[in-house]
Amino acid sequence: MARKRPKPEEIVSKLRQVEILMGQGMSRLDAIRQIGVVEQTYYRWRKKYGGMGADQLKELKRLQKENERLRKAVSDLTLDKLILTEAAKGNY
Repeated sequence: MARKRPKPEEIVSKLRQVEILMGQGMSRLDAIRQIGVVEQTYYRWRKKYGGMGADQLKELKRLQKENERLRKAVSDLTLDKLILTEAAKGNY
């Protein structure tokens, strides 16, 4: 059975859990194992989501959606421009 990818909120929660366990005296590797991920995944998550709070995570999602919408708009406009340019060449 394939594993599901954790949502960003879950990732931030797990990162915070590791911090708490380390604060209680557990080694970093043991804390990482306790949340059920490998060390490489932990460091990748920490690089991407480290230090983020819930509001920052929501803002990141909002910005990603806005970026995707703008990219789509630019690609649509570029396609329209190419079509109009080709049509204008045919008229001469």
